[in-house]
Amino acid sequence: MTAAARNRGGPTPDLALREPVHRHSYRVIYGDTDAAGVVYYGNYLRLLEMGRTEYFRHRFGLSYRQLGEEGILLPATEVYCRYKASARYDDDLVIATSLARHTRVTLRFHYEITREADGRLLAAAFTTHAAVDRNGRLTSLPEALRRCLEVGTPATGRPGGKEAPPSR
Repeated sequence: MTAAARNRGGPTPDLALREPVHRHSYRVIYGDTDAAGVVYYGNYLRLLEMGRTEYFRHRFGLSYRQLGEEGILLPATEVYCRYKASARYDDDLVIATSLARHTRVTLRFHYEITREADGRLLAAAFTTHAAVDRNGRLTSLPEALRRCLEVGTPATGRPGGKEAPPSR
Protein backbone atom coordinates (compact mmCIF):
# COMPACT_ATOMS: atom_id res chain seq x y z
CA MET A 1 0.00 0.00 0.00
CA THR A 2 1.30 3.44 -0.85
CA ALA A 3 1.69 6.22 1.68
CA ALA A 4 -1.08 8.14 -0.09
CA ALA A 5 -3.44 5.16 0.24
CA ARG A 6 -2.63 4.83 3.95
CA ASN A 7 -3.33 8.53 4.49
CA ARG A 8 -6.74 8.13 2.83
CA GLY A 9 -7.59 5.16 5.00
CA GLY A 10 -6.73 2.51 2.42
CA PRO A 11 -7.23 1.93 -1.27
CA THR A 12 -10.29 3.46 -2.89
CA PRO A 13 -12.74 0.80 -4.05
CA ASP A 14 -13.79 0.48 -7.68
CA LEU A 15 -16.70 2.90 -8.12
CA ALA A 16 -17.03 2.84 -11.91
CA LEU A 17 -20.55 2.94 -13.30
CA ARG A 18 -21.62 -0.03 -15.43
CA GLU A 19 -24.12 0.08 -18.28
CA PRO A 20 -27.03 0.53 -18.21
CA VAL A 21 -27.03 3.69 -16.10
CA HIS A 22 -30.16 5.43 -14.84
CA ARG A 23 -30.01 9.17 -14.21
CA HIS A 24 -32.35 10.88 -11.76
CA SER A 25 -32.54 14.66 -11.38
CA TYR A 26 -32.92 16.27 -7.97
CA ARG A 27 -32.89 19.90 -6.78
CA VAL A 28 -31.29 20.49 -3.37
CA ILE A 29 -33.79 21.87 -0.85
CA TYR A 30 -32.94 24.03 2.14
CA GLY A 31 -33.58 21.12 4.53
CA ASP A 32 -30.76 19.15 2.85
CA THR A 33 -28.14 21.68 3.96
CA ASP A 34 -26.23 22.22 7.18
CA ALA A 35 -25.16 25.40 9.00
CA ALA A 36 -22.37 25.93 6.44
CA GLY A 37 -24.94 26.01 3.61
CA VAL A 38 -23.77 22.78 1.98
CA VAL A 39 -25.57 19.45 1.70
CA TYR A 40 -25.10 17.61 5.00
CA TYR A 41 -22.94 14.54 4.40
CA GLY A 42 -25.54 12.11 5.79
CA ASN A 43 -28.11 13.34 3.27
CA TYR A 44 -26.04 11.85 0.46
CA LEU A 45 -27.27 8.43 1.63
CA ARG A 46 -30.82 9.62 0.96
CA LEU A 47 -29.73 10.69 -2.54
CA LEU A 48 -28.28 7.22 -3.11
CA GLU A 49 -31.59 5.71 -2.04
CA MET A 50 -33.43 7.96 -4.52
CA GLY A 51 -31.14 6.83 -7.30
CA ARG A 52 -31.50 3.15 -6.42
CA THR A 53 -35.28 3.36 -6.07
CA GLU A 54 -35.63 5.00 -9.48
CA TYR A 55 -33.17 2.53 -11.02
CA PHE A 56 -35.41 -0.33 -9.86
CA ARG A 57 -38.53 1.39 -11.13
CA HIS A 58 -37.11 2.29 -14.56
CA ARG A 59 -34.88 -0.73 -15.24
CA PHE A 60 -37.01 -3.51 -13.79
CA GLY A 61 -40.49 -2.03 -13.57
CA LEU A 62 -40.45 -2.85 -9.85
CA SER A 63 -40.83 -0.73 -6.77
CA TYR A 64 -39.48 -1.42 -3.33
CA ARG A 65 -43.12 -1.59 -2.22
CA GLN A 66 -43.73 -4.51 -4.59
CA LEU A 67 -40.68 -6.35 -3.25
CA GLY A 68 -41.92 -5.76 0.29
CA GLU A 69 -45.33 -7.13 -0.62
CA GLU A 70 -43.54 -10.29 -1.78
CA GLY A 71 -41.85 -10.46 1.62
CA ILE A 72 -38.42 -9.37 0.32
CA LEU A 73 -36.49 -6.54 1.96
CA LEU A 74 -33.13 -5.19 0.76
CA PRO A 75 -31.31 -3.63 3.71
CA ALA A 76 -27.93 -2.04 3.10
CA THR A 77 -25.06 -4.20 4.34
CA GLU A 78 -22.22 -1.96 3.14
CA VAL A 79 -21.98 1.71 2.18
CA TYR A 80 -19.03 3.70 0.86
CA CYS A 81 -19.13 7.34 -0.24
CA ARG A 82 -16.20 9.41 -1.48
CA TYR A 83 -17.00 13.12 -1.28
CA LYS A 84 -15.31 15.23 -3.96
CA ALA A 85 -17.03 18.64 -3.81
CA SER A 86 -19.96 20.30 -2.05
CA ALA A 87 -23.52 20.64 -3.26
CA ARG A 88 -25.43 23.73 -2.13
CA TYR A 89 -29.01 24.87 -1.72
CA ASP A 90 -30.90 25.01 -5.05
CA ASP A 91 -28.22 23.10 -7.01
CA ASP A 92 -29.67 20.79 -9.63
CA LEU A 93 -28.03 17.40 -9.19
CA VAL A 94 -27.93 14.27 -11.31
CA ILE A 95 -27.78 10.95 -9.47
CA ALA A 96 -26.39 8.32 -11.85
CA THR A 97 -26.98 4.75 -10.67
CA SER A 98 -25.90 1.40 -12.04
CA LEU A 99 -25.98 -2.19 -10.90
CA ALA A 100 -22.33 -3.19 -10.56
CA ARG A 101 -22.78 -6.85 -9.64
CA HIS A 102 -25.18 -9.31 -8.13
CA THR A 103 -25.40 -12.77 -6.63
CA ARG A 104 -28.36 -14.95 -5.76
CA VAL A 105 -28.92 -12.88 -2.59
CA THR A 106 -26.99 -9.59 -2.98
CA LEU A 107 -26.97 -6.51 -5.18
CA ARG A 108 -24.21 -3.90 -5.39
CA PHE A 109 -25.00 -0.48 -6.86
CA HIS A 110 -22.56 2.22 -7.94
CA TYR A 111 -23.45 5.91 -7.96
CA GLU A 112 -22.10 9.23 -9.18
CA ILE A 113 -23.67 12.47 -8.01
CA THR A 114 -22.87 15.43 -10.24
CA ARG A 115 -23.91 19.07 -10.40
CA GLU A 116 -25.96 19.55 -13.55
CA ALA A 117 -24.77 23.12 -14.25
CA ASP A 118 -21.08 22.27 -14.62
CA GLY A 119 -20.99 18.45 -14.62
CA ARG A 120 -18.70 18.43 -11.59
CA LEU A 121 -18.48 15.13 -9.74
CA LEU A 122 -19.60 15.74 -6.16
CA ALA A 123 -19.61 12.18 -4.81
CA ALA A 124 -18.96 8.62 -5.94
CA ALA A 125 -20.39 5.77 -3.91
CA PHE A 126 -21.50 2.18 -3.69
CA THR A 127 -24.04 0.32 -1.62
CA THR A 128 -24.44 -3.42 -1.15
CA HIS A 129 -27.82 -4.91 -0.26
CA ALA A 130 -28.82 -8.39 0.89
CA ALA A 131 -32.23 -9.93 0.31
CA VAL A 132 -33.87 -10.87 3.60
CA ASP A 133 -37.32 -12.10 4.54
CA ARG A 134 -39.56 -10.34 7.07
CA ASN A 135 -37.76 -12.20 9.87
CA GLY A 136 -34.39 -10.81 8.78
CA ARG A 137 -33.11 -14.13 7.40
CA LEU A 138 -31.17 -14.20 4.14
CA THR A 139 -33.28 -15.31 1.21
CA SER A 140 -32.93 -15.50 -2.56
CA LEU A 141 -33.89 -12.58 -4.73
CA PRO A 142 -37.27 -13.19 -6.39
CA GLU A 143 -37.04 -15.45 -9.45
CA ALA A 144 -38.47 -12.80 -11.80
CA LEU A 145 -35.83 -10.29 -10.69
CA ARG A 146 -33.02 -12.87 -10.99
CA ARG A 147 -34.11 -13.62 -14.57
CA CYS A 148 -34.06 -9.89 -15.38
CA LEU A 149 -30.56 -9.59 -13.92
CA GLU A 150 -29.24 -12.57 -15.89
CA VAL A 151 -30.62 -11.62 -19.30
CA GLY A 152 -30.55 -7.85 -18.86
CA THR A 153 -34.24 -7.48 -19.63
CA PRO A 154 -36.39 -5.44 -17.28
CA ALA A 155 -39.55 -6.94 -15.86
CA THR A 156 -41.43 -4.38 -17.98
CA GLY A 157 -40.18 -6.09 -21.15
CA ARG A 158 -38.04 -3.19 -22.36
CA PRO A 159 -34.84 -4.43 -23.99
CA GLY A 160 -31.86 -4.33 -21.63
CA GLY A 161 -29.24 -1.68 -22.17
CA LYS A 162 -31.70 1.10 -22.96
CA GLU A 163 -31.17 4.06 -20.72
CA ALA A 164 -34.32 5.63 -19.39
CA PRO A 165 -34.56 9.41 -19.69
CA PRO A 166 -33.73 11.34 -16.51
CA SER A 167 -36.58 11.14 -14.03
CA ARG A 168 -37.75 13.92 -11.73
